Amino acid sequence: MTFSASSPVSFVRSAVDSEIARFVARRRAQLLEIGSELAPAVDALEAMLAGGKRLRPAFCYWGWRGAGGADVPGIHAAAASLEFLQACALIHDDVIDNSDTRRGLPATHKRLEELHERSGWSGSAADFGRGAAILIGDLCLAWSEDLYQASGLELEALRAGRTPFDAMRTEVMAGQYLDMLEQVRGGGAVEATLRVMHYKAAKYTVERPLHLGAALAGRHEDLSPVYTAYGLPLGVAFQLRDDVLGVFGDPEQTGKPAGDDLREGKRTLIVAETLERAGAADRAGFLRRLGDPGLDTDAVEWMRGVAEDCGALAACERRIDDYVEQAGTALESGLLDGSARSALADLVVAATARKH
Repeated sequence: MTFSASSPVSFVRSAVDSEIARFVARRRAQLLEIGSELAPAVDALEAMLAGGKRLRPAFCYWGWRGAGGADVPGIHAAAASLEFLQACALIHDDVIDNSDTRRGLPATHKRLEELHERSGWSGSAADFGRGAAILIGDLCLAWSEDLYQASGLELEALRAGRTPFDAMRTEVMAGQYLDMLEQVRGGGAVEATLRVMHYKAAKYTVERPLHLGAALAGRHEDLSPVYTAYGLPLGVAFQLRDDVLGVFGDPEQTGKPAGDDLREGKRTLIVAETLERAGAADRAGFLRRLGDPGLDTDAVEWMRGVAEDCGALAACERRIDDYVEQAGTALESGLLDGSARSALADLVVAATARKH
């Protein structure tokens, strides 16, 4: 069985999307019984769930298949539960970062802020938008748990999956806190940035979903080392690619304004590499501009030039290549079911492509 670079995700996407749609339809009816005023909140939640690459469900599904699991509806529902966790993380992340857009559309808090303004309600529209988004994110977190439990898999399997499922929720929140801490401490060291990426991205995006698939199939003990050797370097490479696109990406591909990560002052690895490699004058100028929401195109281009000229961009690309090689080597394990090995290899490409 072979797959094109996007097929392992596409193979899973339609079933995951169907599970999400059925679950939200049931929960929408429940919320509207409480009050019709909740409709815009569910609309905002659905808008967030409609986008995304579905990488976490894909890794969970192929982790299950790599452990010998069959293509049954329950695994699609369990994998789909991870999209609600991701929606929670993104909604809260946008509030924390004060991001205006997500995937080319208004961020959830901005969408609810606009509802307040259109309705002519009293008080601060921005405060309402942020508060409503926090609650919608909390709802997504609760619904992730509900969909996991209602997936239809055997109770023994769900109990086995508890360890990675619970760990990934704790780790992503811890990683988010560490990320916030690095921003306010004025961090920028490469090792500190890698630690944030390890917990906020690598374990959460790739390793734990794979572990979850293996645990649900009853093979967590023997396959988790293989999936860690594959998932951690791939997860860091995935986040590194996202960070590079956050500085150098095409807005039509990323759905965000060019250089938006620089305006937000995100302490990504490409920023850390730039601060370590740039000369004193360029470093001072880079730091002075970093986090300025009013950065114009010329300022963004100057910062990009510094990152490229000092070798930071090339260093990040080399890291991505090295991590991809490590992930590929891990797939040589004879413990993996052959039907999933090629899919996991193609997921390396899907997760780290220069445009995704």
